[in-house]
Amino acid sequence: MKTSNYLLLALLFPFLLCSQNIDIQQFATGFSEPVDIKHANDSRLFVVEKDGVIKILDNQGNTNAIPFLDIDARVQSSGNEQGLLGLAFDPNYATNNRFYVNYINNSGNTVIARFTTSSNPDIADASSEEILLTILQPASNHNGGSLAFGNDNYLYIALGDGGGAGDTQNNAQNLQSYLGKILRIDVSGATGYTVPATNPFVGNPVGLDEIWSYGLRNPWKMSFDSDNGELWIGDVGQNIVEEINNVPIVDAGYNFGWRCYEGNSTFDTSGGCPAISTLTFPVGEYNHGGSPFKCSITGGYRYRGSMYPNFQGWYFFADYCTSEIGTLTPSGGSWTMTFNGPFSGTFGNFSTFGEDSNGELYIAGVSDGIIYKIFDTTLSVDENSLATNYQLYPNPTKDSFQISNQNEVLQIKEVVIFSFSGKLISITNITTENQKISTNQLPQGIYIVQVTSNNDAISYHKLIKN
Repeated sequence: MKTSNYLLLALLFPFLLCSQNIDIQQFATGFSEPVDIKHANDSRLFVVEKDGVIKILDNQGNTNAIPFLDIDARVQSSGNEQGLLGLAFDPNYATNNRFYVNYINNSGNTVIARFTTSSNPDIADASSEEILLTILQPASNHNGGSLAFGNDNYLYIALGDGGGAGDTQNNAQNLQSYLGKILRIDVSGATGYTVPATNPFVGNPVGLDEIWSYGLRNPWKMSFDSDNGELWIGDVGQNIVEEINNVPIVDAGYNFGWRCYEGNSTFDTSGGCPAISTLTFPVGEYNHGGSPFKCSITGGYRYRGSMYPNFQGWYFFADYCTSEIGTLTPSGGSWTMTFNGPFSGTFGNFSTFGEDSNGELYIAGVSDGIIYKIFDTTLSVDENSLATNYQLYPNPTKDSFQISNQNEVLQIKEVVIFSFSGKLISITNITTENQKISTNQLPQGIYIVQVTSNNDAISYHKLIKN
């Protein structure tokens, strides 16, 4: 009997993996304009609010009563693209308690600052601020704001072109300006920062030492692929094109083309532009327009979690104006772009993605203040005709689940949980109606639940443990 069950599971698995459907579910509420979500290599999520506050979420979606950091008084957030915009935890945070933020100060300029956590790991020391860089901003928009550490342990800083239509000052191509750039600095010292010797303009008066790449309009969210270390950038377009850039960081000096090019299209070549052969063009782009009207990209992450095998290797992004989630999927050496949504319900402008320490993805609505978890709907429904009598709930689950029986004749006598690879996890004999089956001992992931009725009929169901 056991052999035949494992065989049936093996036959089912290809079906389980063959279809994809992206959806989101509410994970936590009550935030004020969330614009970034990061983890510190533990079970917590840190949610950055535009006004200057960082709050902690636990893995059950509960928000700590006391903020992790509150620098509201130091932050200018009146402009639509101003505020506390970015957060990154030091690669050695577990031992040095250091983290970094990117915010607009009360003079309207970008500040890159380092803080440390207090003796309480859930509360930062707001008085520990060390300002590393202050960058003058000519306008209130196009500030970029992302911070991230690469697998080289250097801090990468994304900055927009300084605002105004069409980059009138040509900052993105000006190597004597920090604006429209990705900067890279080494923050491993006791204080301040140094410049990596491999930055492209070190010792060259043509460009500033901190510049790592350039030619960006408003990079609204960048991230590193946790599998191969490549950098992904969502760059907001001007008139027509939203673009996605993807590059390895073993090289430097990439020129992404703005303002000469918007995506793959010519934008403004007056005053001279570099040879097209020297530019790095996007791996994905889409045009403004359509119904609903697309207009502004929010960059995300390449999925490297274990909960949703269908998503493996996909790059997730969103359009701020439509509340659609897009994906780039690898296809024969190129990428295929797909949009999902708009989602039903009240979703308020997707402003940021987040990745937890397990590689699972979240997305935030800046207008509704809700953090959503991204999931694959094909992994939370029954998968064969034998399953129609029974429904697992809640699914996804946290601590336990029950089985709703829609058949008055057939009764459930046994519930067996298998790992997604077919390994036996547990056997539960059902003795009472609506008996709860604990999942406390299970790590996050996907499981197969075998339900056996009193006439020995068997059905299989997928169960997600959050």
